[in-house]
Amino acid sequence: MSLGAVRGERGSVTTEFAVLMPAVLLLLGLGLSAAQVSSRQLQLQDAAADAARVIARGEGVPAAERHLATLVPGAVLRGQTTGDMLCVLLSAPGAPRGLFAAVRLEARSCALDGGF
Repeated sequence: MSLGAVRGERGSVTTEFAVLMPAVLLLLGLGLSAAQVSSRQLQLQDAAADAARVIARGEGVPAAERHLATLVPGAVLRGQTTGDMLCVLLSAPGAPRGLFAAVRLEARSCALDGGF
């Protein structure tokens, strides 16, 4: 390889880095956002179990909604009784803001109505 050929390639690594960096940052951002949505789904599932137990113990829907507001802000509570089981369905946005805010998450949990 001649000295002229080496000078012609000067700056190619910088150019490749500049071209690839936005794609790498986009993939990193999407991965972190997906992890945030997964974490929120787990929080929603735990909150649904808590809300079902609170209502089944006889503390009422308002107490469950207050407890829910501290665990997963923005979640909506719906409940139904099937036989001796009280089931709760929660729904919430996938993220408080950003790309995944349009994704709607749901979690369902049931508890024996009436406690012990």
